[in-house]
Amino acid sequence: MINYEVMFIIDPALEDDKKEATVETVKGIIAAEGEVGNVDVWGMRKLAYPIQKKTEGYYVVIEFKAEATLPAELDRRLKISDNVIRHLIINKDEK
Repeated sequence: MINYEVMFIIDPALEDDKKEATVETVKGIIAAEGEVGNVDVWGMRKLAYPIQKKTEGYYVVIEFKAEATLPAELDRRLKISDNVIRHLIINKDEK
């Protein structure tokens, strides 16, 4: 299994329960085919530049282990999610 890290920014206009539900959904996608590691919720942060006319976002970082096929599926699901405005998946083992 390969070590990965996903950082995603949730729409700040959502209620707190919907933000938590989005985090749980991402953890569920990972847990279906891999192992969820450390979940680090950074909370509201100012964005470096406006995204969809928003200047703030709710940041979450999740470390996980999975096979090479999971990041592609996670990327696809995050792209079509209305709650996530940006995301980045990193292979931590790759140098």
